[in-house]
Amino acid sequence: MAAQLTFDSDVFRSFAFYATICVVKMMLMSLYTARFRIGKKVFENPEDCKGQKRDGRPVQISKDEDVERVRRNHQNDIENIIPFVLLGFVYVLTGPAVSAALTHFRVFTASRIIHTLAYQIPIPQPSRAFSFLVGLIINMSMAVQIIIYAA
Repeated sequence: MAAQLTFDSDVFRSFAFYATICVVKMMLMSLYTARFRIGKKVFENPEDCKGQKRDGRPVQISKDEDVERVRRNHQNDIENIIPFVLLGFVYVLTGPAVSAALTHFRVFTASRIIHTLAYQIPIPQPSRAFSFLVGLIINMSMAVQIIIYAA
């Protein structure tokens, strides 16, 4: 089992690579949210508004559709990438074939990138829903294989 969790293992190395891409993408969404909040002076906390002015007037707590769109996209990443990382780590321990593991990791990563582009551009539905569903199916596939292996 220890050999499966080293960078000598093609499956683990691939998992580490694609999981890191997903996590970094998720982390960048928080910076993207901050960029919109600061640029538009749209804040959710009173202490963030202090000293800020918009059109010469003090900034109040407010909502903005652009900020909310990025925030919802980030929330969706949190709800999907964290399970991918947890499931993927355990999936590696099941000793999957390299080709099967690469398919899972690559398709999930692509689905999250496509989901973000579809959300932020925005590209009309069902593009975003389809990319979400593909990622969900990948996570469920790994979960089922873990359950079968562990049973």
